[in-house]
Amino acid sequence: MRRRLGSELLTSNQYFSEGGFCNLPFFLLKHKPSICRIHALPYGWRTVLYLTANLCTYIQYPIDFMTTTLSTTVTPNVDQVRKTQQAIDAYIHSVEANPDHRSGAYPYYRLHDPGQPIRGTVLIFHGFSASPHQMWRLADYLFSNGFNFYQPSIAGHAFIPPDKYWPQVDLKPDIANPLKQKVSQDPVLQSYFANLSTADLDRGGGPSFNQQSALVARLVTIEPRLLDIINAIENENDPDFDKYFISSHMKYLTEAHARIAELDAMPGPIYTVGLSVGGAVALALAADRPDRIQRVVAYAPLLKIYDQKRRQYVILAGPLDIRETGWDPNLQFPLGAFTAADRFGGFVRNQKNVVTLQDTPTFLVLTENEDAADIQTNQDFFEKIGSEQNGHRLYKYPASALVPHPMVDPTEVSQNMSNHYWQSLYQETFRFLTTGNVNADRLSKLDQDPNLPAVSPVVES
Repeated sequence: MRRRLGSELLTSNQYFSEGGFCNLPFFLLKHKPSICRIHALPYGWRTVLYLTANLCTYIQYPIDFMTTTLSTTVTPNVDQVRKTQQAIDAYIHSVEANPDHRSGAYPYYRLHDPGQPIRGTVLIFHGFSASPHQMWRLADYLFSNGFNFYQPSIAGHAFIPPDKYWPQVDLKPDIANPLKQKVSQDPVLQSYFANLSTADLDRGGGPSFNQQSALVARLVTIEPRLLDIINAIENENDPDFDKYFISSHMKYLTEAHARIAELDAMPGPIYTVGLSVGGAVALALAADRPDRIQRVVAYAPLLKIYDQKRRQYVILAGPLDIRETGWDPNLQFPLGAFTAADRFGGFVRNQKNVVTLQDTPTFLVLTENEDAADIQTNQDFFEKIGSEQNGHRLYKYPASALVPHPMVDPTEVSQNMSNHYWQSLYQETFRFLTTGNVNADRLSKLDQDPNLPAVSPVVES
């Protein structure tokens, strides 16, 4: 689950010359006051700030303002834009006021000027352990082509430590405490944990596959009840789940519900887009608010953890205070937080949500190079919501494409892979959001479709 983003990338707003509303610079300037400088640019240029540990630089590149026919548009007035901005800003200020807010994880948005026709508003949800700017390139592309966007943090991810704020699943104390005592008294496990050094976590984000399998086998040996506990969590509707576990996994939906409420004043359709756990949130929110959400795009949605042995490890080792790292190697989270993501994926797949999503056009993008989301579960979900017959679309990158689980930003590297087909992915996302269609052949192309708005290339500093 380890992820790396080439640099921490954040885009500036364009108040200086492009107009529109955006909250981004106030926190950039707050957190990098001595080195961030934003300059006014000629119309049609964008600034990108590259933030590293010791340096903040900016580059400039032209925006392609290629115009296409607006299929369905709405024109927000001054009052509607103002109310939306106030609602989102109130949430952002509440994040800022919390002393535990996470640097670089502020929600942000961009709204077009009042009186300007828009295609709708895209609510974008980042992946597990990441932050809102994970998909900033996609957000910028959609904004440049007629959409508003709002990128909030998924549940709890605006704050640290993860143990306190992120959704988690944990064994109840009357089960967890005796288990921990047995673990502490087992010399084999004590040696195992001593050998599982911080260096191991830094190199791979957590124990190796063999280490995980061995740990599960040992835990079952010292506590046979764990077999029943495994069954309770593996079966999403098992009534014994509440007997064994405490869970806050539904915070993913309740917090997303609060974020879409902040868009109540904005007219027009809302679209949800998400990556990994954010993809599961995008689907769950669409099922919860079919009255408001018109279409969904989910990139590698985490509806179930891939590989059965990996899943058992995540479920059983959560109470043992084992920690892993995500895309940010400096941020470690308790394994029970990942268990909650798996549990939430099970909720997304329940029959009620499946029936609702049958009528909400959905675009699923998968990859055979998965190391997080179970591919077969996602494909089965696609069939259950009605597949192509109900207006849904699915594309799966073959292993030979070398596209990893975090497939949206071309600079994000996982398993030594990144998505070189990202520009066609953006264009097909745009096509789906505006027409409900996808040209699957284009997703395997490195060149762009000249009939769709162009995607600007990555510009090196």
